[in-house]
Amino acid sequence: MRDFMCPNCGQRLAFENSVCLNCGSALGFSLDGMALLVIAPPGESEHAGAVDESDFQLCANLHLAECNWLVQKSPVPLLCVSCALTRTRPDDADTEALQAFATAEQAKRRLIVELCDLKLPIVGRDVDPDYGLAFDLLSSQSEKVFTGHHNGVITLDLAEGDDVHREQLRTSMDEPYRTLLGHFRHEIGHYYFYRLIGPSPDYLARFNSLFGDPYTDYQAELDRHYSQGAPAGWEDDYVSSYATMHPAEDWAETFAHYLHIRDTLDTAAAFGFAAAGANLERRVLGPSGFDTIIDRWLPLAWGLNMVNRSMGKDDLYPFVLPPKVLEKMRFIHVVIDEVTSGPARLAAAAAP
Repeated sequence: MRDFMCPNCGQRLAFENSVCLNCGSALGFSLDGMALLVIAPPGESEHAGAVDESDFQLCANLHLAECNWLVQKSPVPLLCVSCALTRTRPDDADTEALQAFATAEQAKRRLIVELCDLKLPIVGRDVDPDYGLAFDLLSSQSEKVFTGHHNGVITLDLAEGDDVHREQLRTSMDEPYRTLLGHFRHEIGHYYFYRLIGPSPDYLARFNSLFGDPYTDYQAELDRHYSQGAPAGWEDDYVSSYATMHPAEDWAETFAHYLHIRDTLDTAAAFGFAAAGANLERRVLGPSGFDTIIDRWLPLAWGLNMVNRSMGKDDLYPFVLPPKVLEKMRFIHVVIDEVTSGPARLAAAAAP
């Protein structure tokens, strides 16, 4: 995530700001411009970084989901690109779940920005009713909810937004890391397997050689994992113990870590934590850029872990990336680069 500034006064802003706390300007996030823009009265939008309030307004989920994204002005409330992908949300009367819903939507917006930055296709259910991307954000307080992915629909248990609940699960499952954004990045990995890997015989063959057969009986592997645990020495081949469960989960876990690394490096560069030029312009790096990413990531991750320890906190990135995991991650990098490197490939990936 890049560093944001108020176009009116130069005040530093967070991605979530809808008002500049310094000059009071109304702000909205433009996905097309990847910037926070001032929403100016008619006739006052001439300067750079401003849009006319007669042409743009904030997403209809401004209050419900604390969404600060811009949409076209309309007499009917409109949802932004991110909010429109949510198919199911808590009932208006469930105020506790709605608070968790806003937190989840905030994490989802970060995911959508990164996917757009990488030029990955986002195909919704309106275009592809059977396998298009959609989100069901549900509360397990009133029903049984399993976080997961099925045919393009990502389901998230909103209880994951509660720090105590999530930490209890993290500890009980012996996980070093568990966040809402991490869930979204993992589940979107499943979505991109079905959109990018499954339809391509070439990619599927390369997937099989690195991750294994993605069509291995999932339930049988799930039962094995929870009865026997991860195999001895799993750390040499997998980014997490959960990745050992099934080739599909190995892909999703590795995909999530690729997104972790890309976004964290980009943010570190924007704020001067990484070496000059470390912000990752994908088009500049090209297919051979994976080595550059890792060369920049490893010392940054080590340094940030040491900073966290200086504050008495756990490591920011408590993972090791052995050669086998890097080989898998390189494949993800190459797929993303190849799929998004030309209009023909992008159209093919976006097709239902």
